[in-house]
Amino acid sequence: MKTCASIAASAVVAALLLASGGCSIVYPRVQIDEKPAPVVVMAVPEPAINGSVFQAVSYRPLFEDHRARVVGDVLTVAIVEKVTATAKSTSSVDKSGSIDASITALPGVKASSFANGRAAAKGATANAFEGKGATENSNDFSGTITAIVRQVLPNGHLIISGEKQIGVNHNVDTLRFTGQVDPRSIQPGNSVPSAAIANVRLEQRGRGQQSEAQAMGWLSRVFLSVLPI
Repeated sequence: MKTCASIAASAVVAALLLASGGCSIVYPRVQIDEKPAPVVVMAVPEPAINGSVFQAVSYRPLFEDHRARVVGDVLTVAIVEKVTATAKSTSSVDKSGSIDASITALPGVKASSFANGRAAAKGATANAFEGKGATENSNDFSGTITAIVRQVLPNGHLIISGEKQIGVNHNVDTLRFTGQVDPRSIQPGNSVPSAAIANVRLEQRGRGQQSEAQAMGWLSRVFLSVLPI
């Protein structure tokens, strides 16, 4: 038979294990993805067989500040996205009609029979409709991210992409950016505004307590999808 001391010790150990497991569930630890960033492998320039000094594969202007040109170069993107859309509509329809008729005399009928409006008929109709609608949407995003040239298209445009992760306490914010850049849009200092980039894909996601606080619970989502109102 177990003594009271051994039973109490087992209970304390079980309580500690349960508490540690419960804390890991209630307060999950959010970590930054520690996987190394994908390495961009640059193409090895083919040896010159034409004897020319100029080679398009490894061309770098001598009298120009450094700008992204080939796969593996970095480029600073100034994210300045501001989109505002407003739509308003108003419609109205009015229709009215009236009729007024009376009989004052008929052959073989006394005139007194039509006195006091006994043979009069009046009618009126009215119909009105009015509708209004308004929609407004505004998005404002600003920031800076450094992207890497992933591909150079035949027309010289650059396909860039970049990712940034910031972890503070129990929250991790991830910013991803991809797009297509015309080298002529690159400004001095090797930077380009996001408004001059085509096919932009901008994503900002968060993991941790802040994102969980903004998410609707699963039971609330069930009732929201089931309730008819």
